[in-house]
Amino acid sequence: MSAAIDTATLLGELEEIFADNSSNWGKARPEVLSRLKRARTDALAVCSHSLDETKSGIVAAKALADGQDTIIRALFRFAAEHLYPTANPSVAERLAVVATGGYGRGLLAPGSDIDLLFLYPYRPTPWTESMVETVLYMMWDLGLKVGHAARSIDECIKLARTDMTIRTALLECRHIDGDEELTESLAQRFDQAVVRGTGKKFIAAKLAERDERHRRQGRTRYLVEPNVKEGKGGLRDLNTLFWIAKYFYRVRTEAELVDKGVFSADEYRLFERCDEFLWSVRCHLHFLTGRAEERLTFELQREIAQRLGYAKRPGLSDVERFMKHYFLVAKDVGDLTLILCAALEAQHVMQAEGLSRMMRSITGQSRKTLTPDFHSELNRIALTKKSAFRDDPVNMLRVFDLADQYDIRPHPDTLHELRRSLRAIDPTVRADPEANRIFLHILTESRDPETLLRMMNETGVLGAFVPDFGKVVAMMQFNMYHSYTVDEHLIRTVGILADIEHGRAEADHPLASNLIKTVHNRRALYVAVFLHDIAKGRPKDHSVEGARIARRLCPRLGLTAAETELVAWLVEEHLTMSIVAQSRDLSDPKTIDDFANKVQSFERLKLLEILTEADIAAVGPNVWNGWKSQLLATLFDETEAIIASRHTRRPRSAQVEAAKSAFMAQATMLTPAQREAIIEQHSRAYWIRTPVEDTIYHGQLMASGDPQDIIVGFRMLADRAVTEMTLIAPDAPRLLAVVAGACASAQANVVSADVFTTTDDLALDIFALTPLSDDPRDEEERVHRIAQTVRDALADRAPVPKPVDARPRAIKQKAFHHPTDVLVANDWSDGYTAIEVSGLDRPGLFRDLAEAILQLDLNVRSAQIATFGERVVDVFYVTGPDGTQILDAALEAKIIERLVDAYDRSAEARSASRTAA
Repeated sequence: MSAAIDTATLLGELEEIFADNSSNWGKARPEVLSRLKRARTDALAVCSHSLDETKSGIVAAKALADGQDTIIRALFRFAAEHLYPTANPSVAERLAVVATGGYGRGLLAPGSDIDLLFLYPYRPTPWTESMVETVLYMMWDLGLKVGHAARSIDECIKLARTDMTIRTALLECRHIDGDEELTESLAQRFDQAVVRGTGKKFIAAKLAERDERHRRQGRTRYLVEPNVKEGKGGLRDLNTLFWIAKYFYRVRTEAELVDKGVFSADEYRLFERCDEFLWSVRCHLHFLTGRAEERLTFELQREIAQRLGYAKRPGLSDVERFMKHYFLVAKDVGDLTLILCAALEAQHVMQAEGLSRMMRSITGQSRKTLTPDFHSELNRIALTKKSAFRDDPVNMLRVFDLADQYDIRPHPDTLHELRRSLRAIDPTVRADPEANRIFLHILTESRDPETLLRMMNETGVLGAFVPDFGKVVAMMQFNMYHSYTVDEHLIRTVGILADIEHGRAEADHPLASNLIKTVHNRRALYVAVFLHDIAKGRPKDHSVEGARIARRLCPRLGLTAAETELVAWLVEEHLTMSIVAQSRDLSDPKTIDDFANKVQSFERLKLLEILTEADIAAVGPNVWNGWKSQLLATLFDETEAIIASRHTRRPRSAQVEAAKSAFMAQATMLTPAQREAIIEQHSRAYWIRTPVEDTIYHGQLMASGDPQDIIVGFRMLADRAVTEMTLIAPDAPRLLAVVAGACASAQANVVSADVFTTTDDLALDIFALTPLSDDPRDEEERVHRIAQTVRDALADRAPVPKPVDARPRAIKQKAFHHPTDVLVANDWSDGYTAIEVSGLDRPGLFRDLAEAILQLDLNVRSAQIATFGERVVDVFYVTGPDGTQILDAALEAKIIERLVDAYDRSAEARSASRTAA
């Protein structure tokens, strides 16, 4: 690594190059540029070495800023002394180069913009313009991104008065080179003419800007791929905090805020630790990607975790430990912001806000006694005496109950005192009946439990009162399925449950919204929702461990023995309904029977259905959809029928006859002969598994064309959020594999497949596809393109095209490792063998598995495809070559070997082709 160079040495080298080229700038310029590029490379090397050696992002960012200062100073002085020398400069021929924005703080990330202000006294002269152009053109030729402005002091002041962005940039201006008096004059005039008396306006603007930025970034600091710079709890929040403090308290450094009484010494050290950590992560991000990448994506998280020295621990990988630290830092940034806001509010700079925009703010006296320990002050809950939490620690829960009761927020000072008093929540407080009654009331009876629980979590009260919850605070799940940390997911799940109960989610959750009106154990439901993932990050199965925690915690909260067992059962089985609905054949009677035997009662079925909906919806944006809603509704309806009439269920023959009769009565658009022919064509399984409206639709398709040429049907099922493609064609062993390949080539993601064969050897295959467009014309065109590919392939006119890899998803998936697992089960169905394949999802997987099954000479009845972020679970219901379940151990071993080989070999081939490309 080259050592950092000083300005005088670099300037001397530039002068030597200029002299060697006969003082001809045109001839010397390429060599000068080359030397400056080496200087920039050396500065980056110093920055990288500092990051590796000191582990300090601040030290590294300062080293790069110093190196960039050296380049600018040497270039500016060279231009002033040799390109545009002035023997007798006029008053107007004065110029200063000033760093603004982040660069103005003396910190520079490897990929960041370099913000410069070229400052002159009055109007620009030809000399001024020449100097500015020379510096800028050289900077651009160096490949640097330069944010720049050339202005007089008057222009700066005028613009700063009206433009908050310019005002903020000037707040951190730093002299680099040139006329220092100009820079100092700007700083003095800025303070007197812009800052003085405008603190409230600036604070309001910066907080509004912050809120809008948070809205764009997702409002939460617990996104599993956070933006280190712009996200909630990121560097920009720390910057905003300091901008506000610097502007209002008229300080130049963060350390001065301790003297002003805004931060304690410990809180200032926390500020420094947060700043240090976030800068370290940001610098690593820029070096790893070679650009100004600010999003901490999955594929970068593990590499940065290893660079920062995180190691694996039981239940948590190195990357999960790193990300937990990240989210704890983001939470600390929020704490620091609250402390500053408390100080500002104490000086009546900020106005109080209500608990929620959806709730009314109370009106009345400016001060009102709420309890002996609390009073309201300007619609905030304030402490009547500062020792209230230490004198009676139950007050640390009572304050949130009062917030719900009076619809007002705790004062920032109150929240600050809460944080300082957390050690008062000890085993005695956790066992206190009143404390547990208050907590249970907040969870199950408050108007806005999500907001209250999040506030309790932000202050640390929730983790202190429920230590098992404290273990999942800021814990991320390293996968593409969950968008939030575990604690944020749990709180959001409670919020969705409350929305369902209060009728605010009926459009998205019609079944759950209807069921929740009839449940008898709503208190147990809320507790189960709060606890369902509380054992994440432990070595053992989190569902089983979660049930154990529930059995220990629920009696403490005041639940009865029966409620406790119900909560434990819901927690232990909270994934069961989702798994069965998304990856089992719901038309198979044994699937429903087995699920009904596990659920046993109608009340438990209702509670589990509601919990499942809330859990899926709280995973992340757009995870809950009509397709999953339909699957759960189907499972619920089928299971309810069994539970309600387990001993009076109609025999299968009666179900078949009822389905045929309904078809004959309702398919009036077909002739009687057509209806009779269709009834004869379909098997018993078809009539049992297919709703009557679908049998009519299939009948119309079969009567509409020549199946020898392939009949294709297309429907966009908005309520299920899928595009349905129906193919009717002469049955052929390779048909499923060909259709799967055609779907893959058209980037059609198959979510389920039903396969029927008629008595006259026609295949009726129904595929549910994830839509790529909201326009039915686009989807119909895609379906017909798939059908034409199938026609060409079956007629040997053209092979099925290989799928084009989905690059962004493929890149992300490289960050994950899920071993391929194949399970062969005969106990999931009475007449079929289920083959479950799970592993890392990738384009063309369904096609590759279908081809392998074809080569094994197995008969596919149906297929279910469930994706959970980057992980996929494909389930095929098949029979062996003889049409019965697969009981031969040798064939079972061969199936496992072939499917694992098909999965892994195809994945390796794709990876190799991408690498070669």
